[in-house]
Amino acid sequence: MELNVKGKLYCRRKMKNYRNERNKHTMQHFTGFNAMFMEKIGFPEEARNCFNKVLKRLDDEKENGFLFDEIRHEYLYPTASDLGKALDRLTALAEKMGMSEYTLHMVFLVSCGEVTLLRYRERGIDEAIFWDTMRDFRYKLMECWECKGVWGTFVAGWNSGFFELNRFALGRFQFEKSEYNKKTVTLRGGYVLEKGARVIGFHIPSSGEPLTDEVRLASYKKAYEFYKDEFNGGPVVFECGSWLLYKEHYNFLPKHLNILRFMDDFEIIESSDSDGFGDAWRVFGRYADEKPENLPTDTSLRRAFAERLKAGKPTGHGLGVIVFDGEKIINK
Repeated sequence: MELNVKGKLYCRRKMKNYRNERNKHTMQHFTGFNAMFMEKIGFPEEARNCFNKVLKRLDDEKENGFLFDEIRHEYLYPTASDLGKALDRLTALAEKMGMSEYTLHMVFLVSCGEVTLLRYRERGIDEAIFWDTMRDFRYKLMECWECKGVWGTFVAGWNSGFFELNRFALGRFQFEKSEYNKKTVTLRGGYVLEKGARVIGFHIPSSGEPLTDEVRLASYKKAYEFYKDEFNGGPVVFECGSWLLYKEHYNFLPKHLNILRFMDDFEIIESSDSDGFGDAWRVFGRYADEKPENLPTDTSLRRAFAERLKAGKPTGHGLGVIVFDGEKIINK
């Protein structure tokens, strides 16, 4: 999607205004855009109120607001880079302000939203993709509330790909350009995946939307349309490394779970046991550190994992590949 000349000029004027504000360090923090942004991506009212109080403090406490702006501008300009450095400085600022670093990290992510939207427009990327992508903040917000009891995010570093315009939500899943760095392998159907080949990295956000056949296929089709030029009209190769692709799931998860149907989409080329269950928080939330006998069993997924852990058996991780021609998976 290409912007018309008027649209491009508008975006350039807005970006110039941001750069001027950067030089003057006079950013306003509690803004209509930030309020609209949080509401549109689905933040609960309690969370919005929490973050609005922080934004107002940054307006009132000039020294802290100045430092926040400095961190933000250094991160965003001329292009977004080194989020880790920004987060380290924000952690120190959060301590100075007497608040959780998780909260200030999320406020920072929200404050980067408007500039990122302008960059989507400059690149001619569909604005609907922007909003779908930014909703990942809500998923991370709810994970933080569930696991830490704090409105914020404890995985803020994950978001760099969103601001660098490398990672996009296309339907149920998120995708980004990547490179296959394992040994060359011949997949089902005869497709040869060579080491160093272009692939599209694949992520599964914790949106709560069921991984039904229809939802998965719709996402693959959207991603194919978005990335097909990278593959010169040939099939698009998706690569996913995840705890969800551990092959042993076929032996202990209930057969009705959509996770198993999701696994069926992939040719799993690696699967291995893990030392400990580092992804336990994804299944058990705030109870992840409990002893196996004390883990909640209120869902079939939790029951299956709790029983496996009580039996002293491992969990694990897998690497899978999908070769998709725009309509179907050809290595299935």
